[in-house]
Amino acid sequence: MNIRRFFGKNSREALSMVRKALGDDAVILANRIVNGGNEIMALKEEDMNAMVAREADRDHAPSAPPPQTLVQSHDSNEPTTLLSLLNKNNRVQAEAPHIAKAAPTPVVSKQAAVNKQAETSKPASSPAVQQMAYVLSEMRNMRSAFESQLTTIAWGNIQQRDPIKSKVLSTLLATGFSASLSRQLAENLPANMNAEQAVAWIKTVLANNLNTIENDTEMLSKGGIFALIGPTGVGKTTTTAKLAARYVMKHGTQNLGLITTDAYRIGGHEQLRIYGKILGVMVHAVKDEADLKIALNELKHKPTILIDTVGVGQRDSMVAEQIAMLSNTNIPVKRLLCLNATSTGETLSDVVKAYKGKGLDGCIITKIDEAATIGNVLDVIVKEKLKLFYATNGQRVPEDIHQANKQQLIQHALKLSSASNKSFQFLNEELPFVMGNTAQAANSSKAAEIRYV
Repeated sequence: MNIRRFFGKNSREALSMVRKALGDDAVILANRIVNGGNEIMALKEEDMNAMVAREADRDHAPSAPPPQTLVQSHDSNEPTTLLSLLNKNNRVQAEAPHIAKAAPTPVVSKQAAVNKQAETSKPASSPAVQQMAYVLSEMRNMRSAFESQLTTIAWGNIQQRDPIKSKVLSTLLATGFSASLSRQLAENLPANMNAEQAVAWIKTVLANNLNTIENDTEMLSKGGIFALIGPTGVGKTTTTAKLAARYVMKHGTQNLGLITTDAYRIGGHEQLRIYGKILGVMVHAVKDEADLKIALNELKHKPTILIDTVGVGQRDSMVAEQIAMLSNTNIPVKRLLCLNATSTGETLSDVVKAYKGKGLDGCIITKIDEAATIGNVLDVIVKEKLKLFYATNGQRVPEDIHQANKQQLIQHALKLSSASNKSFQFLNEELPFVMGNTAQAANSSKAAEIRYV
């Protein structure tokens, strides 16, 4: 395959050189800015087709699969074209054969024979196959770049043609929602809406996709065993105390059991013991799975049991151990993940992924009072389809915990966007580039499943 390099002072000059040398049907493999100008790697389309034809006719050893199977469709009648090669890039990489070249074994020493066998058993690929993989990789990168550029141009036109969509996008990004979800909502915004109608539509859609409990009875009246889990510093102990106080005020102390597994942090279990002493509820401290089973057995007559767990960073191997401990009690333990509203969306997604295990029963938003924006935590809850139980906004026990109200949370998020630091907000001229980068991310990840009705 004759891949040629063209260099010009700018992209226009380099493209002119490509067109003059290879014609209008030239296949551009790479286009990049280098010192002093612009470099383009290109080849003729017939060169690519000729290479494919040569590979199809190449005669291989009987033990090796024919090389044309690398690019051949599962449907043998489908023609092999540049477009089909591009679309089948993933299959090519997955099905690339490891060809072992057989060679006659001469009469040599035993050690030499072993060394020879080790060499011939190593997987090998023909240079043409490697070159094909390189070309397909370059073309795939080019397609992503083109999609990104086209999306950037499209959003630039949308800003001029439909300023309401642009305003909605800017608002959602300033609120803390991810670029992917913000783009998805903005693109599906019904036509002919004014600014007020657009905001009302956004609120309705977000509320339809934010799953919250209907009332306190789902947790505090029906009873059960609830374990609050999450990284260090998210407020699990204080939240446990708030829930305990909330329960005692309605049902008394005799129906509540408190357990803490926080034996690692200095004074960790003592903090809950102080709250328990104030409430008149004994706190059981456990260190491992065996202790937890004993404590649960002693408290089996209690309708509701709250477990305050030790904080573990989402990348710590102890997360799996903690989940296993809560899962092996032979008694159903509902796991509620505490999500810190001050954390970034990327961090919160990482936390959910680490703690999800076989599934979460719900979540609690903490530290809303400390967060500049809360769209980040609402975004993750919507994408992960978590059930939101409570939201906390301070250190007071039990005043600063509230049953999750989706309308109030969404309204609070949108209100914060207008008051947040302007230096962290995107300018109007930057929005198309944000959306262009989002286009590449959308190709590599599944978009959130949003209900619009």
